[in-house]
Parts: sequence; C-alpha cells; structure tokens
Amino acid sequence: MQKLIIGCGYVGREVARRWLEAGHDVAALTRSEANAQQFSELGIQPVLGEITNPETLQGLPESETVLYAVGFDRSASQSRHEVYVEGLSHALSVIKERTQQIIYLSSTSVYGQTAGEWVDETSVCEPERENGQICLEAEQLFAQQGLLGEAAVEGNTRAVILRLAGIYGPGRLLARMEQIKAGEPLAGRPDAWLNLIHLDDIVQTILRCEGDSQLASHYLVSDSRPVTRQEYYETLAQLIEAPQPRFATGEAADVKSKSTRPNSTERAAGVNKRCDNRRLREELGVELQYPSIWEGLSQAIKNT
Repeated sequence: MQKLIIGCGYVGREVARRWLEAGHDVAALTRSEANAQQFSELGIQPVLGEITNPETLQGLPESETVLYAVGFDRSASQSRHEVYVEGLSHALSVIKERTQQIIYLSSTSVYGQTAGEWVDETSVCEPERENGQICLEAEQLFAQQGLLGEAAVEGNTRAVILRLAGIYGPGRLLARMEQIKAGEPLAGRPDAWLNLIHLDDIVQTILRCEGDSQLASHYLVSDSRPVTRQEYYETLAQLIEAPQPRFATGEAADVKSKSTRPNSTERAAGVNKRCDNRRLREELGVELQYPSIWEGLSQAIKNT
C-alpha cells in the first residue's frame, strides 16, 4: 500500500523504515535535494516540494495513509505560523482528496496549565506561549475542514491528532549528556514537571492508528510517569556516570535560558503540567515499551 510522509525527520524516518519492512511503498515530501538523495538510498520515493509553496504540492501521490510530522526549522526563513498553520492549510487542500487517513503529530504545548495540574484529552487548551497557540491553531484546521471524529463523513478522509510529549530516544540526548559531563549548570526550574515519550512508543502509536475508523479525534501521547526536571537529569547523570547536575538560579538562569537553544525537554518544562495517558493505553490499546524514563533512558543512551 502507498504511504506518504510529510515531515520525514526523526520520527518520520523510523515510521518509514517500519512501513518499508512491512512491504509498503513509501513516499516523502522534501524541499532538499540532499534529503531526496538520502530518501532514495533508503528506498523512500522522494517528492520535491515545500508546504509553504502550494504550487509545489501538486505532485503529492494518492496514499492510503499520510503521516504529517512537520517540525520547525529554526534556520529557515519562515515563521512558525507560516510553517505550522499556513503550510498545513496548503497541504490539506491537496491531500484530503488523495488519502483515507491523516495522522497528524501535534504537541502537548497546546495545554497552558502551569501549576502541575493533570491534563488529558478533555482538558481546556488555553496556551499562553506562542508555540502552543500556533499548534492549537493548526489543530483547529482539521475540525474546520470536517476531518475529525463524528464530523468526518463516512467514507471520506479522517484525521487523528496525536499530541506528543517531549520526545527522547537514540540520538536525542547527546547535547544534554555533554553538558552534564562538563558540569555546566542547567537552566530552568528543577521542580517543574516533565512529560516525555520514547521514539519507539511514538512509532507504535502511529502504526496502531493506521486504518482504524473508530479512533477518537485526539490522543495524548506521553509515558506513564511524569518526572521533575531534577529527577530526569539526576537519572541521566547516574546512567552516564557523570557528576550530579547543577541548576542555574536567579539572574544566571535568566541569562542562560536566553542564550541556549532549548530542546524538546527544555520546552516541555516551561508550562509545568502532568499528562494523563489513559486514553492512549486503555482506549487505543497501546502497551508502552518504555512506560517511564527508568526503562527508556538506558536504551536511548546505549544507542546514541
């Protein structure tokens, strides 16, 4: 069967690998000739195009399933709104007529809770930060176009939105590992809650969603054990046999947070909430391979 990936990066490439192993034909949109060459070598059919340029999207193939996993490239000239909202709108205008199912990767940044509250798929979404507001605006495009839940007409394209917690896995820990080994102080509150999900569990969630017409409109994709930032970094330090982490305080923390580029873990610390994954486990039936960092971090380190 034909599969299409728009945003074939850290998550998309692993999904592509699994689809290819299952014997499916996989195409991926890219604006880069270098990536197109890499995709071809991996057995992925490259489609040259750019979501912010709608004229380049007409070559997207008909596909049984579309994985939409576009991230934000800070080195590019486009704004977050241009990429996440306008780009998605351009892509939807083409793919909604050419596919049966869209699996859209969103973010738990759509929740604006800041006092350590538990959140789930029914919780109010009132993000205060720009990235969360833009993610929520992008999600709303699916509802506006009648692609979610009961609003989707039977037999037409249906979408499911996966709200991902902070992603970790092989290759995603190197910068923080080096920072801890060097004894550099970490920016941010040590008592803020982190919500994390291992790459392998994201992939199995995506594959579980395939072809299921009874899906809910949204799933919160997080592991089963939120941790504080202090727990997370102390565990990481112990596993790599590094000194216990130090956290910057006061003015030093402010300067450091402005001068360093945050990773997904760092961004997740900003709103301080705890994610409840019961719908993922009990309704979608996903049995997490790494239900907490105590199972997942050692695997990620070993393969980094």
